[in-house]
Amino acid sequence: MAKVTAAGEVRINLVRVMDLLQEHITSALCQAAFRRVRTSERQRKWTLHALVQFWTAVILRAPQALSQALQDALDSREPLIPRIQATPEAFFQRCRDLRPAFFAEVFKGFTAQLLEHVPERYASATAPIQACFAGIVLIDGSRLAAIAHRLKITRNERAVILPGCLLGVYDLARGLCRTLYFDADAAASEMTRAKAALADLVRDLLVVGDRLYCTADFFHALGAHECWGLFRRHRSLGLRRQRRLRKRHHLGGCLEDWIVEAGSGQRVPVQTLRLIRWRRAGTCHELLTNVLDPTRLRADEALGLYPLRWSIERMYFDLKEVLNLNRIYAANPNAVAMQAFAAAMVYNAMRVAQGEVAATAGIDPEEISPAKFYPRMAAACHMYVTAQQWEQEVRELNPRRGLRLPDWSQQPWASIPLTPIRVEQRRGRRRKRRYCKARGRWKSMARVSGGRRYTRLT
Repeated sequence: MAKVTAAGEVRINLVRVMDLLQEHITSALCQAAFRRVRTSERQRKWTLHALVQFWTAVILRAPQALSQALQDALDSREPLIPRIQATPEAFFQRCRDLRPAFFAEVFKGFTAQLLEHVPERYASATAPIQACFAGIVLIDGSRLAAIAHRLKITRNERAVILPGCLLGVYDLARGLCRTLYFDADAAASEMTRAKAALADLVRDLLVVGDRLYCTADFFHALGAHECWGLFRRHRSLGLRRQRRLRKRHHLGGCLEDWIVEAGSGQRVPVQTLRLIRWRRAGTCHELLTNVLDPTRLRADEALGLYPLRWSIERMYFDLKEVLNLNRIYAANPNAVAMQAFAAAMVYNAMRVAQGEVAATAGIDPEEISPAKFYPRMAAACHMYVTAQQWEQEVRELNPRRGLRLPDWSQQPWASIPLTPIRVEQRRGRRRKRRYCKARGRWKSMARVSGGRRYTRLT
């Protein structure tokens, strides 16, 4: 959160993320998740809670290698990592054998606890639309970045190796990754995974996605789960106009609202949808939704809402670039899934802290840059845990003394002025990523792992 100094300077609390992680990621949460997904695994020296703590510490500290982090833990040089008296081989065996469904369940339980207490602070301009639905979520998939060829299993592979793919559901109002799915097969169908993800959504949600999801089949799946959709029109979807609801001028162009029928009716029934079309000169934007009542979702509201779909792309950017998910530490898909879910948990804690900071400072959460906030927060969390361990040792050495110790969250290193972490407006044109032909020749790491079969999350 934020505080105002005597000089009138607003300072931001950087250790709130560590408080959230310590408060919600408990041994009881890990045990409950383990009981829900357990098949044949058993407890070891690397307990479930210690394993989750280790991977969250890896996200926060970004070590050069896992072996280095394990050695630092054995030598008690890294306070964020639990002290486990076991060989590094025991850790790697644990990561190889433990199914990723456990980490997925821990992430699910951790996020559910946050959702119960986190108010809706993000995308405040969409509050009138959110009041008409149970919530607004964004859905999209993304492949993880290519891994380095220095891993032993990839040295003889000429193709680019991708460690897997993700499918995320982003809560627009709370700014959280509401649900995350990992698949070790980078070539897995995004549409198939998206349909399976609908089962975890509550009814009456408005789902916003790109043109990939604009199919009669997916609209039918949304209707079966009593959810709503808003997608950019895909040209392959045939439409038959029934009647025009409204036509008017909007933002210097022509805005039309039509009732249309979509699909051929061969695989799924013909879907009755609304076509929202805005044209100006040579520009044309078309959206399709199954919200047929214009009073519940007006055409101009839909046009203003769809650009916020970019928020989930920003989420993937923060996971990969800011939280270092582009750097894969282990050579098996199970460990990759653990790293991905640990990054998502740290991301959600960071977003909660970002929202609290913005609310106290009286600004919108989007005005704070995660790329600037996160590195400072990670360094402060390291100092915070070091101070906590020092305090515990002092109390153990003085069991019968009433010690007065400082409030670590009020120390100078635990806060930072607001100005250095605010978003700066981009200057000039955005640079495009240069196309590399090697990006078209890739192979999933699950297919080059020595023939070993890994459990897929469904």
